[in-house]
Amino acid sequence: MRILIAKNWWSLVLRGLAAILLGFITVIWPGITLGALVLLFGAYALIDGVLSLVGAVRAAESHERWGVLLFEGLAGIVAGIVTFVWPAITALTLIYVIAAWALVTGVFEIVAAIRLRKYIPGEWMLGLSGLASLILGILMIAVPLAGALAIALWIGAYAFVFGTLLIVLGFRLRSWTKTATAGFPNAAPAHP
Repeated sequence: MRILIAKNWWSLVLRGLAAILLGFITVIWPGITLGALVLLFGAYALIDGVLSLVGAVRAAESHERWGVLLFEGLAGIVAGIVTFVWPAITALTLIYVIAAWALVTGVFEIVAAIRLRKYIPGEWMLGLSGLASLILGILMIAVPLAGALAIALWIGAYAFVFGTLLIVLGFRLRSWTKTATAGFPNAAPAHP
């Protein structure tokens, strides 16, 4: 069985690097304006969504499951477009857009991790990244009026954790792919 996510390890690394860049910017610029936060989030969500869609297309071409990647990609693209098309978005609306995006992507990442656990090692990192997304979404819904500084710091902390997990998972998948395919065209499941 071919595991497409392992072959596309680079997309996880790129998504992780984009998240860490977002986190870095929000932490070094804690007094970020709402307009700048909207643009940063929009750019990140769009990049993340496009990379997920690339994965979905590659999965469909390989006759593998692609639905989760498609929905995750569409959620990111829609969230990114909403922030760019509606730049005068209110702080409260922005919080709900980010929260909805975080909840949707978190659920899809956890679902993907559960499916992958039969085949690859390190899938728990994808599950943890989904959990981090869910925590961000729940936190933003629970305390939507926390203030721009608090929200920027939450997003920054989330982005560092999320990005780090994706980068580590990406490089673990790269190593696993090299090991699993060295002389074994059809790699066996990682867990019995």
